[in-house]
Formats: sequence, C-alpha cells, structure tokens
Amino acid sequence: MGALGALGLGALLALLPPPAPAETYTAMLSVRRALGSEGRLLRRLRAYLREESARLRRLARFYEKVQALHQDPKTSVDNPLLAFSLIKRLHSDWPNVIYSEEATQNTQALHDGFKEVEQNLPGAEDLDGAARALMRLQDVYALSVKGMANGVFQRAGAGWPTLYSPSQPVSLSADDCFHVGKVAYDTGDYYHSIPWLEEAVSLFRLSYGTWNPEDRSSLEDALDHLAFSYFMAGNISHALSLSREFLHYDPSNQRVVRNVAKYKKLLEMGPAVSTGPLRRPNSTHLQSRDTYEELCQRPAGQLILEHLPHLSCSYETNGSPYLLLQPAKKEMVQTQPYVALYHDFISDAEAETIKGLAGPWLQRSVVASGEKQQKAEYRISQSAWLKDTADPVVRALEQRMAAVTGLDLRPPYAEYLQVVNYGLGGHYEPHFDHATSRKSPLYRMKSGNRIATLMIYLSEVEAGGSTAFIYANFSVPVVKNAALFWWNLRRNGDGDGDTLHAGCPVLAGDKWVANKWIHEHGQEFRRPCSPDPRD
Repeated sequence: MGALGALGLGALLALLPPPAPAETYTAMLSVRRALGSEGRLLRRLRAYLREESARLRRLARFYEKVQALHQDPKTSVDNPLLAFSLIKRLHSDWPNVIYSEEATQNTQALHDGFKEVEQNLPGAEDLDGAARALMRLQDVYALSVKGMANGVFQRAGAGWPTLYSPSQPVSLSADDCFHVGKVAYDTGDYYHSIPWLEEAVSLFRLSYGTWNPEDRSSLEDALDHLAFSYFMAGNISHALSLSREFLHYDPSNQRVVRNVAKYKKLLEMGPAVSTGPLRRPNSTHLQSRDTYEELCQRPAGQLILEHLPHLSCSYETNGSPYLLLQPAKKEMVQTQPYVALYHDFISDAEAETIKGLAGPWLQRSVVASGEKQQKAEYRISQSAWLKDTADPVVRALEQRMAAVTGLDLRPPYAEYLQVVNYGLGGHYEPHFDHATSRKSPLYRMKSGNRIATLMIYLSEVEAGGSTAFIYANFSVPVVKNAALFWWNLRRNGDGDGDTLHAGCPVLAGDKWVANKWIHEHGQEFRRPCSPDPRD
C-alpha cells in the first residue's frame, strides 16, 4: 500500500478544501472570528444611530417650530401668511413627517448589514454549547455559580483562592443566567438548572420593571422553570412558593394556577419528600471523574512529593548530529509512565506559522467510536492535519521530532501533524492515544498501534488546560513552545494503562497544540522489544 493510502483519515483530511463555518464554540479561533463579525455589526449600528439621531434632531426642530406658534398668544390665523403655512403643514409637512421613508431606509440599512454577516454568526447549537461549557467549568473547577455570574472565578465555599482574575471583569445578566439554566432544564439536568435559574431569579428581581431590548426572558420565565426544577428535585414546598410568586406577577396564568393546586394537594397528602442533594449527571459515564477533576484543580500541575527524587533535567543530543549544536532541553516529568517535557522545542515564529497554516482548515475534532469516528461532547476542539510538504517550518519540525525521539517519522510510520485549537471550555476527557481494540480505525494505516505521542504546546493559557495523567496521578501545565513526549505502548507491545490522560478544560485563554502520533512499524530496531515480558 502506498504512503497516502496507509495514512488513511489524516491524508484524506489534508486534501480536503477548507471547511464551511463550523461550530463557533468548539475553537477559540472561531470565537475570535465571531468577535470580528460583531465589530461589523457595531459599525452598522453606529451608522444607524448617527442617521437616526440626525433625523430625530430634524423632527425636534419641526416640533419646536410648530409648538412655538401654538404657544405664542400673538399668533393668529387672521394673518394670511400664517393661515397659508398652517394649511401647507397639515396638507404636506405632517404627512411627510409621519410617512417619511428616512426611518425605513435607516432601518433597512441596518437589516442589510446584519444579513451580510448572518451566515457567519453562531447558531442555536453554539449558544447551547457555550452554556454547557460554562457548566463544565463550574463542575471541573468546582466554581461558584454566583461568583461566575459576577465575573469571579473562585471555588464554591470560603477560603479558596481565585483561579483566574480577568483584567476586565465581565458579569452575566439575568437573561444570560436564565439561558444557561434552561439548557440544563431542557435535558432534565436539574442539578445545574437550579443554581443558574436561582441566580437568574435574583437578578431579575433586582431589575424588575426595567426593560432591555436584548432580553428574551423575564422574571416570570425564570420563576416558572425554577419552580418545576425544584418540583422534579422533590422540593415541593419551594416549588409552591415560587409558583405563588409567579402568580403575583401574572395571576391569570391558568397553567401555573393548576400547578399551585397540584403542589398544595401533594403537600396535604403528606410531608414534602426531598431526595437530598441532587447528584451531578455523568453524561459520558466517566469512571475516573473525581481523580480527573482533582488533577485539573491541582495548582500548576503540582506533583506528589515522593515522585520528585526520580526526576531530572538534562541537555540531550540523543546521538543525533541534528542536536549537537543545540541539544534538547529535557525535563523528566515521570518515569512510570515515561513522560518527558522538552522545553523551547519550537520558536514563537514557528508556532505562529503552524497555527496560521492550520487555521483555514480547522474542523470539529472527532473521536473513535468502534470502527467509526464521530463528534463527541467529551472532546471540544477543532483540528487540522498538516503534511510535511505544507511549509518548510513543518518539514524542519518533523526533522527535530525525529531527532529528539530517535524514531522513524516517515510515512506510513507516523501520522501527519495534527494541529488542535480548543474551544470555549475546550477539553478532552480521559482517553488513551493508542487503540484498545483491533477494530479501531487506527489499524487501517497498516502500521500497527500508536507507540508514542509527542504533543507540542503552541500557545500559553491564562488558566486551566493542563494535561492530566489519571492513573499515574499527576498533571502537566501548559508550557508554551514545549513538547511533551510519552510512550503509549510497553516494549512488549501491550498498551500502557498508566497513559490514560486528559486535556483539562481551558478556564481562560486560547490553547493550541500540535500532536505527532508515531506507530509501531518502522521502530523495531529503534525501540526493540525487551527480554523482560513485564517491560
């Protein structure tokens, strides 16, 4: 089989044309593009406000002129000139004012500006995905919902340090909180809907009676959804209290009237039954969730002390002439599994070039599902594949990776370089890079399993985004321009269970990585089998 056929999916994706606008929330590059679209809308709105302000000033002058005539006691229609001007105003001036097309033209220009960018704007799936991202950050970093609504990223409870302090704090509106809560509500997730709807109700109460043109929900909406959430959670008395408050604002709503009667009857039948604290849903059935989240919360990838004596830093040439003049800066992160971090592996200019090459080709990342590949909520990012012929920078990087690892990276012994941009709360829950089933699409390459991974951090992040090794109980923070290397397989060819790892959600920042997956075939004499079957 030729090299192209052997590389399978990676090769095919590398030949595809640039994708149509993808899910905005799944890559921060797409979010930044959305910011550009809003900038264009702002310019249109500014022009609309300018034209409308000028029109309204002209209307004000007309009003003041006519009002002055009505208030002047000396004004008399006995004067033929005043009589003429009155008749003219009523015949033509007032119709011109009332039926002026200027306001319609101004509004039409605003509508046309919106249509120019409409196809590039986020859709309903993006809005729901962004809401789920906030709930993911809430869960993994144990954040306070009230704190998040106020722009504070701090763990729930007293005494915890702030995880991230934005230079310009941004708070959420009542309508914002309502939407996050409703996304959870619509899926029957009352664990998340209750705190977000509680915050929405609190904020709506503070601003009740005022109207914001951008809001699509109201205090009544929030009370209605929150009451039912509490009912489904078993807290009937609180559901009754909230429903009664709803009727204070909308007493004619017969559905809520029936709900009140229902709740009262249930309470009369016996004491309100509550199941206690709601359990958080585990939609992906993640068995190692607690360990995963503890590692993500661990400051700066903090290691357990007993591991430290085994670690070291060194300059490495790996027997390669390529590294003689500039040895690799190697930090041993862990010995079992073998994980090494190579500092300053790539320059800022090279990282920017690779991101620029990949940007136009990014599309939603997929995961293996049996013999197929599909999108999944437990992996939120976009990715693209770069061949070494894409640019001299990629070719030089391939040579550097081969020198540092000592492995054969020529097709079909390694996959093309995969460049990944994480999205809003972007993450990749615990997984293995190597195939755990012979039915995996990885075996279509006919070059064996993934023996090793080299992951390059192309950017820095402000908070979150660590790489957590679950069973080995350590995490590695994002180190810009560094490369993280580990063996996926033992020397006997079996998968190393200790390499179960995850990409923690990005709390703040724009995370880019480049992955190089190296396969077994071609490495027989570069990493030979060990006489010890346990190795």
